[in-house]
Amino acid sequence: MRRLNPLHQWRAHPWHGLDPGGDVPELVTCFIEMTPFDLIKYEIDKANGYLRVDRPQRSSAVLPALYGFIPQTYCAERVADLSSAKATKGDGDPLDICVISERPIQKSEILLTARVVGGLQMVDDGEADDKIVAVLANDDVWGHARDITDIPNAMIERLHHYFSTYKLIRGQEIDVSIEHVYGADDARAVVVASLADYEEHFGF
Repeated sequence: MRRLNPLHQWRAHPWHGLDPGGDVPELVTCFIEMTPFDLIKYEIDKANGYLRVDRPQRSSAVLPALYGFIPQTYCAERVADLSSAKATKGDGDPLDICVISERPIQKSEILLTARVVGGLQMVDDGEADDKIVAVLANDDVWGHARDITDIPNAMIERLHHYFSTYKLIRGQEIDVSIEHVYGADDARAVVVASLADYEEHFGF
């Protein structure tokens, strides 16, 4: 009998069992964990691949885009090397991605193909926690975008504000900063680094 890989028995594990796409780093497959309609922070359970409730959203800020990760990516040494000097290591998670879509998408735990256009260089408590910015690849309004300069500044400012404040708790200090907003070339380099980090840590 063929031995099953424990990382993806039965249902494919969204992180380990799905393909990141055939045209990476320009086009990537995304597993969506959250939508702009969610007032709860959901996160993939690394052990079983299901969504877990992490916490209620602590502020009134609303996620301004679809949010998830690119399968078979990992933020470790190579991603940290591309980050700010404030980051001493990667955050140990798959690479996060925000996907802009003109039509509202209300479902999570879905797959979509997105075009990488830029990113936010975020450092969270000394860890590289980049947020790749992308557009739905076949979107009638945003599908033409090739770089973050093709996205209105107001939308990038909303992403910047959300990730700068989404962990705020009254009376507690947080150490989160957006060090830099970068374009498509730098974003693709981060994707490639995260794929290499994954291969080193989880490759079979």
